[in-house]
Amino acid sequence: MMIDLLRRYFRFELSLTLLIAISMNLQAQHSKKETEIDNKVRAFLEDKKNEWRYWNVPFEDGQLLYQLIVENNYVSALEIGTSTGHSTIWMAWAMSKTGGKVITIEIDEGRYKTAVENIRKAGLSEFVDARLSDAHKEVKALEGPFDFVFSDADKGWYTQYFKDVDPKLKVGGCFTAHNVSNSFGGADEFVKYVQKLPNYKTTIDRSSSSGVSISFKKSE
Repeated sequence: MMIDLLRRYFRFELSLTLLIAISMNLQAQHSKKETEIDNKVRAFLEDKKNEWRYWNVPFEDGQLLYQLIVENNYVSALEIGTSTGHSTIWMAWAMSKTGGKVITIEIDEGRYKTAVENIRKAGLSEFVDARLSDAHKEVKALEGPFDFVFSDADKGWYTQYFKDVDPKLKVGGCFTAHNVSNSFGGADEFVKYVQKLPNYKTTIDRSSSSGVSISFKKSE
C-alpha cells in the first residue's frame, strides 16, 4: 500500500514538474517574441519618424493611442481612416501586448497599399485587419463589439461615425477622434455633441496641436 502511494506521489510530482517546465518554456517563448516585436516596431517608427506627413497623426498622438489601449487592456479596436498606417502601427503594437486586433478602414487604394506594406515592415500584420472600403458603409455593416475606436477620416462625418459605432461600443470602451482642436470640417460639432451625452465622459488631449477627443462610455 505504501509503495503504491509513493509511486502515485512521484508520478504526480513528475507531472507537476513537467507542467511547470512547459509553462516556463512557453512564457520564455512569448517574452522573446514580444521583445522581437518591440525592437522591430521601435526601429521602424524611429526610422520613419520624420516621414509621417500625409494625413497621419503626429508621433505624440500615436503614443497616446498606444497608452489608452494598453492601460485599459482593450482588445477589439476599430480605426476609421488608415492613411498610410502611422496610427495603425501604434494601435497594433498595443494590441500585441493585449492580445487583440485592429480593424482599419481606408477608402484610397494608394494609401491603403502603402499602409499594408508599412504594417508588414513593422512586423504587425497579424494584429491588423486592413480593409479597402468606404467607411460610410463599412462602419454601419460591422458587427462589433468594439472596446476602442479611433476616428480620423472625414471630419464632417465624425458625428455619424459615432452614432453608427455607439451601439457596438462596450461599456468601459473608448471612442477617440483626431484633429478636434482645429474646429473645422465638423469636428467641433462632433465634440459638442459627444460632450452633452450623459453616458460618456469626454476630455481633450492636447499633446499635439491636432488635439484628440477621448470619450469613455460609462453606461448604455
